[in-house]
Amino acid sequence: MRVMSGYQGLLPLALLGLWLCHISLAKNDAPCQRSRWNNAYDTFLRRHVPSGTPSGNDQNAWKEYISSKGCDRPTQSFLDPGDLERVKAVCSDRGGQQLKENLCISRERFSFVTVRSEPKTCGIRTIMRESKHLILACEALENHCLPVHFEGNSQDLKPDNNARGCQGGKNAAGAAAGSRISWLWLLMSSGLLLLTSSQ
Repeated sequence: MRVMSGYQGLLPLALLGLWLCHISLAKNDAPCQRSRWNNAYDTFLRRHVPSGTPSGNDQNAWKEYISSKGCDRPTQSFLDPGDLERVKAVCSDRGGQQLKENLCISRERFSFVTVRSEPKTCGIRTIMRESKHLILACEALENHCLPVHFEGNSQDLKPDNNARGCQGGKNAAGAAAGSRISWLWLLMSSGLLLLTSSQ
């Protein structure tokens, strides 16, 4: 029985580890919750709102540009840096509406360029000028709700006039509720604790 009691001491530590893993892997289930990645907004800007993008459809110019940034992503979309304030506004009640999970859709259309390239070689397959409503993942960083991911809008979705604003009427600091613990996980961990305490 002494061996079993030694394992009982390790079980709470194992449960704590599982809980921390659950928290770190959980995806925000609503926009404007605290981001788990401090550099997510900077990464978004570097990938989707960079300066110096080619202005035309010249494949050689785009190949040179994509090569300088890295062609590890076969589809890349680029917004005009002059639209940055409008892009950031998608993550507010004024400029965006909740779509699902942590995604918001812009109230207005944006013009942007989508480039499809060959991984590793950076060979340009297509350069497409698009005008669509943006779908962005929005998360709270330093008490501001900001875009952290550009989601493709292949179905040309439009905002629903009955949907809540992106921030749902809350400011980013109040909405940064963190992760939600699933009821299933809570039930399983409670059952394990009861099982070990009865031994």
